[in-house]
Amino acid sequence: MDELPIGRRVSYWRTRRKMSQQVFADRLGKSKSWVDKVERGVRRLDKFSVLYEIADILQIDVQLLHGRDPERRVDALNCIDQVEVEEIRTSLVRYDAISAYFDAAPCPPPLADTRKAVNHAWLTYQYGRYGMLTRALPKLLRDAQAADACYGDSDQAREAAHLLGQVYQITSSVLRKLGEGELAWLAADRAMAVAQRADDPLLAGIATTRVCNALVAIGRPRPALELNVRIANRLAPGGENDARPERLSVYGILLLQGAMAAARIGDSATVDDLLSGAAEAATLLGGDHNHYWTSFGPTNLELHRAAAAVELGDGGRAVETHHGLSEPAFNALLPERRAHHMLDLARGFSQIGDVANAGEMLLRGDRFAPSEIRCRPIAHELMSEILRRTRGAPPAPIAELAEHMGVGV
Repeated sequence: MDELPIGRRVSYWRTRRKMSQQVFADRLGKSKSWVDKVERGVRRLDKFSVLYEIADILQIDVQLLHGRDPERRVDALNCIDQVEVEEIRTSLVRYDAISAYFDAAPCPPPLADTRKAVNHAWLTYQYGRYGMLTRALPKLLRDAQAADACYGDSDQAREAAHLLGQVYQITSSVLRKLGEGELAWLAADRAMAVAQRADDPLLAGIATTRVCNALVAIGRPRPALELNVRIANRLAPGGENDARPERLSVYGILLLQGAMAAARIGDSATVDDLLSGAAEAATLLGGDHNHYWTSFGPTNLELHRAAAAVELGDGGRAVETHHGLSEPAFNALLPERRAHHMLDLARGFSQIGDVANAGEMLLRGDRFAPSEIRCRPIAHELMSEILRRTRGAPPAPIAELAEHMGVGV
């Protein structure tokens, strides 16, 4: 973005705000032809008053139009800004179902189209493309909510509810990563409610992990632990419950997330117990899979073992766990999982005083999924610590990444 001509930057932010050239021109009091010439670089933008007016309409800092933001030079292509957070919030607080109770709601695009969009959203999330995802979520939320309201008690109602539950889960997960804990909790809570109407216990189980992750993010790890364990016990294979791969995956990820909540409160005995249960499920599963978007299996188990060690303050154990990973199995994981692990490993190296390797892990994570490193508040805090503890000038790659993240000493 920094190297783009100013007209291209205007075009980028206008498109990101979902404005046509005509709408933008009308708000600016100019002609569509004027906007087109500015964006193509045919007409110069050399009046500060016009620049400030453009920035006000686009709801951005005027410095972004100049290709710089002295306060927070975050990679704008990969992250989310507060305007987009508010768009998601607006979509979350819609109540289409109750409106449809009084008035017949117009049906949205066919369920097949919504299903395709939801699957694409999951892949976008698991590939760590958070900026692209968050800009698509408002429309996807509206479409899924409208579908859920439209189909009522028809045969398609369960699928519509299932799709809406998935969209709420995706929304919760990405908002939590980007530091919007309370909003993530709202989305996850909605996911749990919808899962009951979808009549799918496994969907409800996965929704539980989203609620618990949001609870941990807002400083409520104990109720998160209790809820994860309670629902895991309900879904555990055995008795009347089958042991198909989907159930094993959901059960296993509930135990893993419970272990992370236990680690947050320093309960190492419970961490070990839950990891042991998850290891049994991973053994029964027999490999790494992505049933119900869990990425559950032996490799993800080890990633959580390392992450829990970091939460317990045992960076050395996290590094040791990492060295025991199968490289081919790790490389086969989706980018978000690999980058997330690199962030955990960077924290582990920092805990044992190895800031050089901590920085190297952030660089590796950035190569896997830039948004996981550049957009997450926890990564920003770690980068600040690395810069502060580095003697002399940081290595050029670290300095460059810090600039992209908007982090200084």
